[in-house]
Amino acid sequence: MSQRGLYAITDSTLLADGKLLPYVEAAISGGARWLQYRDKSGDAVKRLEEAGQLAALCRQHGCELIINDDLALAAELGVGLHLGQEDGSLREARQQLGPNALLGATCHASLQLAEQALENGACHIAFGRFYTSQTKPGGPSADVPLLRAARARFSVPIVAIGGITLDNAAPLLDAGADYLAVINGLFGVPDAAAVQQRARQISQLIHAS
Repeated sequence: MSQRGLYAITDSTLLADGKLLPYVEAAISGGARWLQYRDKSGDAVKRLEEAGQLAALCRQHGCELIINDDLALAAELGVGLHLGQEDGSLREARQQLGPNALLGATCHASLQLAEQALENGACHIAFGRFYTSQTKPGGPSADVPLLRAARARFSVPIVAIGGITLDNAAPLLDAGADYLAVINGLFGVPDAAAVQQRARQISQLIHAS
C-alpha cells in the first residue's frame, strides 16, 4: 500500500449533476491514491449506489476507497472508513471491518485525540484545518508545529486536511504529512481534464518532497 499520496474527498455540491464519476476517475488517473466518499444526505439508496460505483472504479484503478461516517455502508462494500469525533466507535468499526481495513480518524489539532484513535483501532490519523476551507468555513485550527510534533511521535500515516491547494501544500509535506486531503483544491475546477491535471500536479509535489 502506498504510504504517501493525494487523498481526494468528494463533495456532493461540487460533484452534483453527473460530475461524481467522471471527476473522480480523472482524480484517480491523475494520481489520487485514496478516495473518501463524503455525502451528508439522508438518501441511503443514493449513497449505496454512488459508493458502489466508486468502489468498482477504485478497484479497477488500484485506489483505496474510504467511506465517511457510515460504518454499515463501509462494511457492506468491504472498504475503508473515516470517523469524526462524534461519528461512532473506532473500536466497533475495527471489529466489524477486520484487521486490514483502512480506518482513519479526525483528530483536529490534538495529539491526545490521535493517541486515543490509534489505541482504538485507527491505522491513520487526520489533522486539520490547516487553512481556511470552503467546505467547512472557519479559521484554521491546526498548524505546522503540530504536524512536526505528530510526525516525531507517530509512525502511522498522517493526513493533513483543510483548505489545501497546490500553492500552500509544501509546508505541510515538509512538516511530515503523508497524505494531503483535498476537496475544493482538486474538484473546484471547470471540467474533468482540469481535475486530472490538478491531481497530477499535487501528486508530483507530494512525491518530490
